[in-house]
Amino acid sequence: MNTMTQRSTLHGWRLFLLLAVTLVALALAAFATVPDAAEATRAAIRVTARTSFLLFLAAFTASSFAILLPMPATQWLLRERRVIGLSFAFSHLLHAIAITTFGVLNPAFWPERTALGNLPGSIGYVAILVLAVTSHRGIARRMGPTAWRRVHLAGMWIIAAVFAYSYFKRVPANFWYAVPSAMLFTAFVVRWIAKGAQKLRRQQRTGQRPASAHSAR
Repeated sequence: MNTMTQRSTLHGWRLFLLLAVTLVALALAAFATVPDAAEATRAAIRVTARTSFLLFLAAFTASSFAILLPMPATQWLLRERRVIGLSFAFSHLLHAIAITTFGVLNPAFWPERTALGNLPGSIGYVAILVLAVTSHRGIARRMGPTAWRRVHLAGMWIIAAVFAYSYFKRVPANFWYAVPSAMLFTAFVVRWIAKGAQKLRRQQRTGQRPASAHSAR
């Protein structure tokens, strides 16, 4: 079986099922490596946070890489962006389950949290829920392409802002958080460059049409 055939089998719900099983396995593996239940749950929280971040980055930059680096891999990523986005939502659902479980095992956890401290995460989860619901093809058709695009663009940037806030604020205490911060900043730059490249190509196409019409005369 060649590479293109292998890639073609990984699409749609088959890809989602593979990613979902992998995410559950990673969370359970993290939980199993620590004997203390509360600390094991904390390990699962960290793992699901990382898998969520990586899946979000893949969905967030899919169209940009397809513009800047048009090749089978980036085109496949763009085609499966919806499934990758839903897999991100599933990963963050596991993350929420792990956090809730940790709160049950560690009763002091929730009283120590403030409404202001929970606000960014709450906004992020609302955005994830909206994006997941509107990813349903029937709902997307009812919304129309323009409204759907605006909702998803706003939702993606809200989630990106929540990730940025979550990682940037931790850098002074733990420098390793600079790594995901740099990855996110790179994603912002990639999207900005792709948007400029797309705009330039449109201008070139519209600029060529009058020239072609003039030469035809």
